[in-house]
Amino acid sequence: MQDYQAPADLLKDRIIIVTGAGSGIGRTAAKTYAAHGATVVLMGRTVSKLESIYDEIEAAGYPKPAIVPMNFEGAAVKDYEELAMTLEDNFGKLDGLLHNAGILGDRSPVEMYDPETWNKVMHVNATAPFLLSRAMIPLLRKSDAASVIFTSSGVGRRAKAYWGAYAVSKFAVEGLSQLLADELDDERNNVRVNCLNPGATRTSMRAHAYPAENPQKNPTPEELMPVYLYLMGSDSKGVSGQQVNAQAT
Repeated sequence: MQDYQAPADLLKDRIIIVTGAGSGIGRTAAKTYAAHGATVVLMGRTVSKLESIYDEIEAAGYPKPAIVPMNFEGAAVKDYEELAMTLEDNFGKLDGLLHNAGILGDRSPVEMYDPETWNKVMHVNATAPFLLSRAMIPLLRKSDAASVIFTSSGVGRRAKAYWGAYAVSKFAVEGLSQLLADELDDERNNVRVNCLNPGATRTSMRAHAYPAENPQKNPTPEELMPVYLYLMGSDSKGVSGQQVNAQAT
């Protein structure tokens, strides 16, 4: 899977949401999906970052993307439902959803963890993906082969000290992914759901979590894209309910 070579038109005419599309893995995934033919819906909280990747995609001659500014910390249920209605009016379906947005929060012992920060991390990392998925399921069902990818972490599969709400939120994401995979496993088999752990990657979040680490030892987001393409494209049809690693272990 890590060596997957995607056809140039793998995602032609596909409508794909990427959250956290303004930077890091989300930005790279959005551009990569567009390069393979997708119309990408760029979601994030910083308009200037979304406009920047929008301009890059358009300048490259890829399908024109859409921008949806949304701060998951404060977004209400109606915001997700209104987005679903807008997408249905414009596209009639949704073929892919990459849940990439997330925040780190504090790295501290549980006994010293700030409750407000805990609630914020849990909301952005776990509740927001639930609300977005809930709103998008009807549109995903209208696709002939839809893919939902949740972003996990190594500490979301085996917790480590001082990772606090981030680790717990990723455990919740793993559970939500398995739950949806089971619920959407029907006779049509047209919506698959998987959980992807990118591993240590050269991003600003990683640098914040490990300030003393040499970032050059970690792969770039671009190096992880074969797995992101495989799970989003039709070659992974039938693969659902899996815990996937973007890097070979």
